[in-house]
Amino acid sequence: MIGSKINLNGLPLQQLEAFVASMGEPAYRAKQIFAWLYKHKVVQFDDMTNLPESFRQKLKEIAAVEKLSVVKKQQSQFDGTIKFLFELADGKQIESVLIPPRKSAVDADSRFTACVSTQVGCPLDCKFCATGTMGFERNLSPAEIIGQVSTAQTLVEKPITNIVFMGMGEPMLNYDNVMSAIEILTSENGMGFTPRRITVSTAGYVEQIKRMADEQRKVKLALSLHSLNNETRSKLMPIAKKFGVDELLDALEYYFKKTKKSVMLEYILFDGLNDTDNDVLQLVKASRRFECRVNLIPFHSIAFTHPRGFSAALKGAPQEKILSFAAKLRRYTIPVFVRSNSGEDIDAACGQLAVTNSHSEPEAHALVAQ
Repeated sequence: MIGSKINLNGLPLQQLEAFVASMGEPAYRAKQIFAWLYKHKVVQFDDMTNLPESFRQKLKEIAAVEKLSVVKKQQSQFDGTIKFLFELADGKQIESVLIPPRKSAVDADSRFTACVSTQVGCPLDCKFCATGTMGFERNLSPAEIIGQVSTAQTLVEKPITNIVFMGMGEPMLNYDNVMSAIEILTSENGMGFTPRRITVSTAGYVEQIKRMADEQRKVKLALSLHSLNNETRSKLMPIAKKFGVDELLDALEYYFKKTKKSVMLEYILFDGLNDTDNDVLQLVKASRRFECRVNLIPFHSIAFTHPRGFSAALKGAPQEKILSFAAKLRRYTIPVFVRSNSGEDIDAACGQLAVTNSHSEPEAHALVAQ
């Protein structure tokens, strides 16, 4: 709701059809509105020119299209990464990032990735992640999830081609809203993204991983792993105390057998903690159970959140050790990608998203439109 008006943004086609029917209009009107909202990104009812004027007037009386406010936009001076601070209708704030590929990448001219948030804050308290220091406030709605992509696209010229649900929050704890947003993002009459260009990352919620498999979701799955040793992983990620490594690997094997899709294993290398030859062998052993790719990620400082205890003691493995770790995995024919430090100078790199009190006054706005 926007005041007393119904917010149409984020509604899947079925709900739009019910809304249109309640107004005494034929079902195909819902498909027209759906295309205007998501395919053409039109938010003013007067601009929906294939709708009768009388219907448009009724829409203006009872409905609206909620948009995100852009509080701040920052761009890395080194690699072109762009970070947005968005304000939601209730005043809460989230961050999202647009990530260009490395200039040496074969698709450098054609790929542009949006890293999207799914919650305000996060309840998981992973020791290497800035978002966890915020605590958890609430889940994002489908409209707020989609709005990060559509609003960002209006502020950059290059088309967004890929979406990763790796921003603030745990997507599996907001499963229904995330999947509703994905359905709109991938609809031919919606935003038209290819499912294989969308990745959902989880810290390891077993039942939701299996649910994705049972529902045959076409998007990719990534696991924030970081260790296959229960004790080490529990220190880094408290969720490991609920879902142990064996249970997690069983779920990933189930997912692979059901979907025949490989899993991305995200692995931050910490100096002296999870970067040994034994850690390599554990990854190799896991890879024999299901098809996977390993994404090695440098640790990015979260010092700006003033961490304490174990978090404050974490140090990233040096670059030469990361490259050595990758080479050892490749000897066992495991596909490996070494992530760059994109956006680190603006606190937009992996693990650095967090709303702090240091943000400056608003620079640009995209306000609610009816």
